[in-house]
Amino acid sequence: MRGSAHAKTAIHLTVDHEDAATLRRWARSTSVRAGLGLRARIVLLAAEGLSNTDIGARVGCSRQAVVRWRARYAGQGLAGLGDQPRSGRPRIIDDQRRTEIVAVTLAGPPAELGITHWSTRTLANHLKVSRMTVARVWAEHDLAPHRIETFKFSTDPELLAKVTDICGLYLEPPAGAVVLCVDEKSQIQALDRTAPTLPLRPGLAERRTHDYVRHGITSLFAALDVATGKVTGRCFDRHRHSEFLAFLKLVARRYPRRDLHVVLDNYGTHKHPTVRGWLDAHPRIQLHFTPTSASWDEPGRDLLRAAYPPGHPPRQPPQRP
Repeated sequence: MRGSAHAKTAIHLTVDHEDAATLRRWARSTSVRAGLGLRARIVLLAAEGLSNTDIGARVGCSRQAVVRWRARYAGQGLAGLGDQPRSGRPRIIDDQRRTEIVAVTLAGPPAELGITHWSTRTLANHLKVSRMTVARVWAEHDLAPHRIETFKFSTDPELLAKVTDICGLYLEPPAGAVVLCVDEKSQIQALDRTAPTLPLRPGLAERRTHDYVRHGITSLFAALDVATGKVTGRCFDRHRHSEFLAFLKLVARRYPRRDLHVVLDNYGTHKHPTVRGWLDAHPRIQLHFTPTSASWDEPGRDLLRAAYPPGHPPRQPPQRP
């Protein structure tokens, strides 16, 4: 049986195993209300036999609060630790008003208001209700007009084959082969301040000029070794198929006598006839293209099929539970 709590002498409080497990979970949780976690700690300490004064000193509340929550748990169990209804008229939102708020929220603001989405204040002013009424209805229906998420449908007819091939390549690469992820960044500006930066001094912050001068542009080519994280990079003045081929040759020299599987996008320089001819002469290097919506319309799209000679089907990702 559960005991009771008196103002002067606190009788030992008995907590069963199920309630104790729930109270410990509440006390440790960072998602429950702070007040509920405090009450759980009070009850757990009371079950250990501590006095009301000691419990209040440990959890940081008054002795009267400890007595109140001991009595609540003794009389009602876990349900007694919740908040009681507050005095005054309860907050009521009739169904018609709730339906109106949801419907106007889903319809979006009219064009004459000149706003992109509703806020609680703008919708409240529009419907002549309080801002908290709108906020409560949005919380009930999990509505968040300020949030926008994007999506993209791929029109690549080889989407499934490419995704399966690349995922299998990352999850289970061929034995003894190197998987490289290649990307390029073109039109990188080399900028510099018009005057040297003045260093930090006592009483003075570091200072630099607000304007800068351009020293030209460069194109960065980089290949990430998926297994080791090592990056092979090189900068070129231009971004053409000849620079891409020079970078491929550099990567091939970095990994001699190793099968290379290179994952890259559908940029046109990757499929130039000169690049394809060099790849035909070096069969140990295979290109794997990521799916895009325009890859089917690009010239040289059959390079994907050429990258898989007979006996080298696209790899399948391992079947895992």
